Amino acid sequence: MDQRKGISRRLFLQRATTIGAAAAVPGLLAACGSGVEEGAAPTATGGTTPAGTPTGAATTPAATASVTETATETGTESPTAAAGEPLKIGLLIPTGGVYASLGEDMRNGFQLYLDQHDGALGGRPVEVVEEDSEANPEVGLRKAQKLLNEDRVAMVTGIVSSAVALGVRDLFHEAQVPLIISNAGANDITRAAKSPYIFRTSFSNWQSTYSLGQWAYDNVAQEGMYVIAPDYAAGAEDIAAFRESFEAAGGTVLTGGLPPFGTTQDYQPFLSEIGNAGAQAVFAFFAGGEAITFVQQYRDFGLKDTLPLIGPGFLTDEGVLEAQGDAALGLRTSLHYTPLLDNPTNSAYVEAYEAAYGEQPTVYTVQSYDAAQLIDLALGELGGDTADVDALVDAMANIGALDSPRGPFEMDPVTHNPIQNFYLREVQEVDGGLGNAVLEDLGPFPDPG
Repeated sequence: MDQRKGISRRLFLQRATTIGAAAAVPGLLAACGSGVEEGAAPTATGGTTPAGTPTGAATTPAATASVTETATETGTESPTAAAGEPLKIGLLIPTGGVYASLGEDMRNGFQLYLDQHDGALGGRPVEVVEEDSEANPEVGLRKAQKLLNEDRVAMVTGIVSSAVALGVRDLFHEAQVPLIISNAGANDITRAAKSPYIFRTSFSNWQSTYSLGQWAYDNVAQEGMYVIAPDYAAGAEDIAAFRESFEAAGGTVLTGGLPPFGTTQDYQPFLSEIGNAGAQAVFAFFAGGEAITFVQQYRDFGLKDTLPLIGPGFLTDEGVLEAQGDAALGLRTSLHYTPLLDNPTNSAYVEAYEAAYGEQPTVYTVQSYDAAQLIDLALGELGGDTADVDALVDAMANIGALDSPRGPFEMDPVTHNPIQNFYLREVQEVDGGLGNAVLEDLGPFPDPG
């Protein structure tokens, strides 16, 4: 295995921003079937950025059209847009809160692909219009409406939060505007709520944790598995998928914890419960700033040396490893990417990303990079023409395999979810830093749809 040098990440305060207050959105969240996602008071900031230039935010009014109005009145780029004319693409990501670093990585991954292709996709120069979703479904919906109604983008990519993805689903489906999700793993997006206009270059929440269950039963514990995740859509789905796989193997799961999302800074009550529950091991899903806090407190509470901690790879993603430090050393996770994957495409990608940004890529950068690649290849088949949206989404659905840094990747033409391999990883010391070394290829896990 080619264990590449670990590049130092940003300091903790640069990567894990201040936790914002959770915003209650009862009507929308009832439809999403999830708890409230993190987010501060809604704003209406956004930026229009020609490809290849730094992102700059400009204040614009928030869109107020309803989903129905958007479906009937939205205007994307001119139907006569031809190859060579600028292509507007919306980028909907969080720029603050516990998931700010994820949004930054997604921006960087998309931009790297553009920079490598002269700022063009499918032969057309790209203008990126960025909006801050705040990882909040109400704000995300409003910002998506703005992108469609005011900015008249041809398509949108990004989205970190499962609740945001579920909240904007009907908007894009009814408006018939392509949405390429480059993170949010809400299962229904490629199942009951799948749409011909919505694609994913990331994962389903089922994939990211079901892949770990059998291995955990065979290698970690067969009973007494305590499960914990933040109380929102992705947390609930991650726990459910791991439980499904672990129990199918013959394991037993203890009733676990659901800390409030975006506001929990002290996990002591949950760590005490773990210590008193008779647990043999712990499965945890956390990401971004929450992953830093939980992993550090798990070690500080004295549990790391007595109870194995496992989870999906977001728990120890490269974006949080430096801040976690030795608290993460030895933790084992499953994910569809690590910069230490040994394949030629990844070697070139890691080198290019480190040269551009001075740090290691993450799973979030790769997913966004591949979103740009998907758009590029599909548009290339159509000569860059976006006038026929049905032809565009058909090209995306049938694109087949992508040459991805993550290794095998194929777009499922039915679910529009990636068919990809998942890897068992372990945090190890790598050339003076920390990295997720590959222990085992767990194989492909197509979402059942």
